[in-house]
Amino acid sequence: MFGSIARRYDLNNRIHSLGRDQAWRKRAVRMASVVPGDHVLDVACGTGDLTEAFARSGAAVVKGIDFTPEMLELAKVKATRHRRPDDIPTPVYEQGDAMNLDVPDASFDIVSIAFGIRNVTTPAKAIAEFHRVLRPGGRLVILEFCQPRFAPMRLFNGFYCKRIMPMTASLIARDRSGAYRYLPRSVETFSEPDRLAELMSSNGFRDIRQTRMTLGICAASVGTKPEC
Repeated sequence: MFGSIARRYDLNNRIHSLGRDQAWRKRAVRMASVVPGDHVLDVACGTGDLTEAFARSGAAVVKGIDFTPEMLELAKVKATRHRRPDDIPTPVYEQGDAMNLDVPDASFDIVSIAFGIRNVTTPAKAIAEFHRVLRPGGRLVILEFCQPRFAPMRLFNGFYCKRIMPMTASLIARDRSGAYRYLPRSVETFSEPDRLAELMSSNGFRDIRQTRMTLGICAASVGTKPEC
């Protein structure tokens, strides 16, 4: 399903977020508190937008993992499209499963996942994997859609996501797989930041903080793996 929409995925993101999707990713990177020398793992990286944002943040090593080969191919093209300054690493991309990462224990300082945790079969298992691969003191950053608290905005957002976006996004992507009908439904099944914070806490993360953005339709959640 995601393979069928890969070619127009970035365009649909820009159009249907009214250009806010990149701002959300930049905010998530700032909340990760990157320091020089950090190693970053971006899970469910898609076409590499968040991975590239981390590459520009001062990190030393940036790796993207995704389940969908078509998305990864576009991410690799994006990584080699422009000449990079010497201080900006070229991301490395691999196919992989968020619930079973082929990554050694305690090998990254930051793990991120943007708009992907709700598509994982067992989110708690993925979060446990994120905890495993993080070094002590490492940070997990999760960017995900949520339901606005303000009732009129919640009603408008529901109408837009269920009625308008599936039709226009499917036309733009020339998609018949039903991907853009599935995506709004997946938000409904995994939409509360409080629930996500509980999952992070129950899997060992501490100092959890959450920031809602753009009238509450998106939230960034950050948790830290304890030092000991």
